[in-house]
Amino acid sequence: MLTISVEQRRKIAVLGSTGSIGRQTLDIVAEYPHLFEVDLLVANRSADLLIEQAMRFKPRNVVIASGDLYDKVAQALDGTSIAVHTGDSVVSELVAQPEVDTVVTAMVGYSGLASTIAAIKAGKKIALANKETLVVAGELINELLKNSDSVLYPVDSEHGAFYQCLVGEDMNNVSKLILTASGGPFRTMPREQLATVTKDDALRHPNWAMGAKITIDSATMMNKGFEMIEAKWLYGISQDNIEIVVHPQSIVHSMVEFVDGSVKAQLGLPDMHLPIRYALGLPGRLATDERRMTVADYASLTFEQPDFEKFPLLGTAYEAARRGGNVPCVMNAANEIAVAAFLADKIGFNDIYNTIEKTMAWAPFIASPTHDDYIATNAEARRYAENLI
Repeated sequence: MLTISVEQRRKIAVLGSTGSIGRQTLDIVAEYPHLFEVDLLVANRSADLLIEQAMRFKPRNVVIASGDLYDKVAQALDGTSIAVHTGDSVVSELVAQPEVDTVVTAMVGYSGLASTIAAIKAGKKIALANKETLVVAGELINELLKNSDSVLYPVDSEHGAFYQCLVGEDMNNVSKLILTASGGPFRTMPREQLATVTKDDALRHPNWAMGAKITIDSATMMNKGFEMIEAKWLYGISQDNIEIVVHPQSIVHSMVEFVDGSVKAQLGLPDMHLPIRYALGLPGRLATDERRMTVADYASLTFEQPDFEKFPLLGTAYEAARRGGNVPCVMNAANEIAVAAFLADKIGFNDIYNTIEKTMAWAPFIASPTHDDYIATNAEARRYAENLI
């Protein structure tokens, strides 16, 4: 069994600690107190939960991104040794500090890009849960990784599955990555009914407990399009060699097909603690007494082709991946604005797709964007999508 002294415990920064992935990451930290300790917690607006987490895990630093909540957090933690900060820019400074060993990027959306870049430049181990980082700027991230000691491990269940299937394999022997999707809450709903679904309908995911934004992305299947683009950059494979299949049971988390026709699959319960535990434990595995999958309980596992007409954002994601440049950044920005509007009851479910398509058709194309280009593209695409809404 792996044993590490208190002085050698990995010091973890959890960016997005009050979200679904962040909370589950802290579950893992609490499960292995001899291996991990929290150095930094970052939240956007959930001040009460951030205070509770800080009092429990005693990090050196906490960040509440929303400045109007700074006084509340600072007063609650007054008298402790915990330093309280606010704003987005300070996060990049804190993740680069030498005390931090591992950065868990669980912030939602585009907001995770700058801190991920800072962590790469500082040579940190990164447990990547923020898929938008690679969707928006995969080419830039890969270039930065080439010149850094940083190592990136995927936290997504699907990409963790690919990673496990590819251990010891040569990517030249891979013919296809097979990305599984639950199909979301509207898998069996007739296409014409989607125009009238509500946010409450869309938030009822059949298998996974996730945050609101990613749950809506699952309902539109945009989330699976994001994961396809993420896989392209993580594993250096063309989008044309990434197949999406619907697997309603969410037990097979993804598969890899090899040139000889054999297929490897990784199975497990639909529980995000599993891929988080795997990513944090690498290069080894962390033993646990948590509930296991019983094969007999899943005697029937089914697979089907996704309906690209009912879920047109799948096709949109493949188009963005093929065009490259700043197009995926535009798609992501428009999606974030559209999903927020849907959750606020400002637009209908099908308007999410319409907003994204119109924004992508409008946006100027940049073939080889810099970080500054991504920043400008994100801001401009958001403004255009907001004006459409």
